Amino acid sequence: MGKEKNAKGEGKAKHKATKLKKLSNESAVAGGDTIKNRESVKPEPEDGDFAAKKKGLKRKRIKDEAMEGPSCSTASPTSKKKNKRHGQEEEAQKNKLKKRTETVKKEEGEHPVSKKPKRTKEDIEGARELKIKKKEEEEQSRWRWWEEEKYEDGVKWKFLEHNGPYFPPEYQPLPDNVHFYYDGKKVKLSLAAEEVALFFAQMLDHEYTTKKVFRENYFKDWRKKMTDEERSLIKNLDKCDFGELHAMHKAKVEARKVLTKEEKLVLKEANKKVVDEYGYCLLDHHKERIGNFKIEPPGLFRGRGEHPKQGMLKMRIQPEHVIINCSKEARIPVPPTGHRWKEVRHDNAVTWLASWTENIQSSIKYIMLNANSKLKGEKDWEKYEIARKLKSCVDDIRNQYDQDLKSKKMHTRQRAVALYFIDKLALRAGNEKEEGESADTVGCCSLRVEHITLHEKLEGNECVVEFDFLGKDSIRYYNKVPVIKKVFKNLKMFLENKGPGDDLFDRLNTGLLNKHLSTLMAGLTAKVFRTYNASITLQQQLKELTNKSDNEPEKLLSYNRANRAVAILCNHQRAPPKTFDQSMANLQAKIDARKETLALAKTELKQAKKEAKTKGSSDPKQQTLVERKKAAVKRCEEQLLKLEVQATDREENKQIALGTSKLNYLDPRISVAWCKNMEVPIEKIYNKSQRDKFAWAIDMAEEDFEF
Repeated sequence: MGKEKNAKGEGKAKHKATKLKKLSNESAVAGGDTIKNRESVKPEPEDGDFAAKKKGLKRKRIKDEAMEGPSCSTASPTSKKKNKRHGQEEEAQKNKLKKRTETVKKEEGEHPVSKKPKRTKEDIEGARELKIKKKEEEEQSRWRWWEEEKYEDGVKWKFLEHNGPYFPPEYQPLPDNVHFYYDGKKVKLSLAAEEVALFFAQMLDHEYTTKKVFRENYFKDWRKKMTDEERSLIKNLDKCDFGELHAMHKAKVEARKVLTKEEKLVLKEANKKVVDEYGYCLLDHHKERIGNFKIEPPGLFRGRGEHPKQGMLKMRIQPEHVIINCSKEARIPVPPTGHRWKEVRHDNAVTWLASWTENIQSSIKYIMLNANSKLKGEKDWEKYEIARKLKSCVDDIRNQYDQDLKSKKMHTRQRAVALYFIDKLALRAGNEKEEGESADTVGCCSLRVEHITLHEKLEGNECVVEFDFLGKDSIRYYNKVPVIKKVFKNLKMFLENKGPGDDLFDRLNTGLLNKHLSTLMAGLTAKVFRTYNASITLQQQLKELTNKSDNEPEKLLSYNRANRAVAILCNHQRAPPKTFDQSMANLQAKIDARKETLALAKTELKQAKKEAKTKGSSDPKQQTLVERKKAAVKRCEEQLLKLEVQATDREENKQIALGTSKLNYLDPRISVAWCKNMEVPIEKIYNKSQRDKFAWAIDMAEEDFEF
């Protein structure tokens, strides 16, 4: 009897746990952008007879226990202990299942049903209609510039008005209870020196402040901001104590984390006012969002990789450094009180609203419109149209550089080999830089002898070129590529009598290469090859990898795999996220929980089928219960598949940056056409801001679009 009671108790507890669990649908990741769409699965309503039967069983058990009651006095102490132990085991099992259910809910960010306000059908329908209405209003108010006639060549706009850039607030002195120390003694710094000291203090947790180059550059620039008295005193960075400044900064960071809802709302309103005033402009009398309307505050330059200028001081930008661009008939922005603009221009052949030159690398910085603006959209459209145009003449260009590999002129041969690499490997062309101006990064035209190694035979392949260099953003490019014999022979020739630091293509630069390409096709540059090869690769991969018969998660996995092929081609790498291992562990826990739920659902289905078979077809309610249990099993299987696909997707993409190629090198019309063909919602590929950016492509691309 004790065993029967225990078994029934466990079954009841499991059934209860099954009812409590809420399973969430999680869609696969598109481009490094995680999209989660949760749908709660309601617990199966119990069939009337089935519930009554359970109730009857419970009553029978109570009755049996009551009948056994009088005989308890004659029962042995051993049997009493057994019954007590069974009761404890049953309670422990219930608690274990309850705890597991709560853990799953906690992982999924769900709250107990009782705490959630119940939404009526009217509420849900009203919310849906409101969302549809809002979307329709957005579409109606959208400027469909792609349907208008284009301006003559060179003209970007006819009217431009804005309020200029937003300048960061002036430096506020340290409070009286925060001090800087030198050689153990308290020192009161001048405001200019104090501000730069705070920049270093804010970075004490970062490894940058331990690097020799960073420290040397910082100390040199900091001393320029000191008074003569401060310079004569502060001569060694190692003797400086920024501890109290660092502690103050950390306290401010922590305070921001624990702001109340009301305080956050005040900050949000203040930011909204800034955006409303400086974040929009009038472009041809249409309101457009400005992208980077805030001037970057002063600070310490970091750079990428081992940049030789890391640690240098980025100076505060004043209105006197800024050139304003707007139309003649527009209202000229008013500079901050006590200041004036460097210059006001009316140049409608450029797309920037303001510009200035930064002091670290003397590069020009611009304030431009947002990614979803007309100016950005037109530029993207033109870029992909030029790349599509290359498709029609790429074979002729390839034949041409193939013939040039045998040219009697050395510069022609070098140009042909460089074009071969740019075309086949999607290498960046590279730009000439002055010595020491930036990190030691190179592109195809600026490769040095030390960046390649030639192998007659390697890993079963002949004529292999081994590349190893730092590309854009100091990302390492390492690749072993078999090449045609003509390219290999030419490379041998280029390496003769050269040292490791000598240029591989000593008679070629990016300017000469692009000048040659423009004679082959109007608007053709080395970068167009990269865009063309990226887009054509995506289109080919999507055709090979996806099937209409696949379910949505499988289609999205195929899309990401096609995108990954492009990212690998373009060398778009990233370091695995710091939270990757924990994120995968959490996902695996969800998968394990789903497997348990599926096993339980299958057991319940088997039991329901058995009972239905016993009763026969005379009991329609039992047959309905079987169908419900079948549906529950199917839902569990679909949810488990989605999670497993998501785990595969995350693992494969942990070191690949999908977003760069998706937003900059892939014609969005390929993705839009694929979505229409495969009946995948465009929202699964592009998020809201990306859909705004590619509104022109979403509107014009049909399902038969070919790049």
